[in-house]
Amino acid sequence: MPMVVVVTRDVEDRYRGFLGSVMLELAPGVYAHPRMSAGVRGRIWSVLADWYGSLNRGAIMMTWADRSADGGLGLASLGNPPKDIVAHDAFLLVRRPLRGQWRQVL
Repeated sequence: MPMVVVVTRDVEDRYRGFLGSVMLELAPGVYAHPRMSAGVRGRIWSVLADWYGSLNRGAIMMTWADRSADGGLGLASLGNPPKDIVAHDAFLLVRRPLRGQWRQVL
């Protein structure tokens, strides 16, 4: 039973109440549980996905240890996270669009 972390951004208050009832809120919008089974994690994600389908606001990211996944990290997300997480050679990398132009430093 791996640790599960959920991060929410710009979501309705109902998420905070629900997640706070099943996980510890470490900081505003950041929730953790040290030993959550895959079944409980799936049920929690199902509730979050159902609510997100009707409310369609903000972003939610869930992560947990998963030896079979790239980088050993299972990821699930709803909404538009500010970064793209991509797998490359069994590692997870963050890809963001470039802003501005590259400058050559001499």
